[in-house]
Amino acid sequence: MVTHLNQKPAPSNRENISEYVAHLQLHMTLQARNLVPPLTQAADSREQLLHQTQALCEKEFSRQS
Repeated sequence: MVTHLNQKPAPSNRENISEYVAHLQLHMTLQARNLVPPLTQAADSREQLLHQTQALCEKEFSRQS
């Protein structure tokens, strides 16, 4: 087997999966933002609870690695 000095090794499966998961998480976050109303002044207690829950979930997800 002949290898070239300038040729980069192929990425491992672990790197491919990690990159895929990162893209998937970004896609899911963007989709979730389209499904939940923006964080503005809440009109009632249900909307306020929804905003608090969304903020807590985003905070937890952002801390996971």
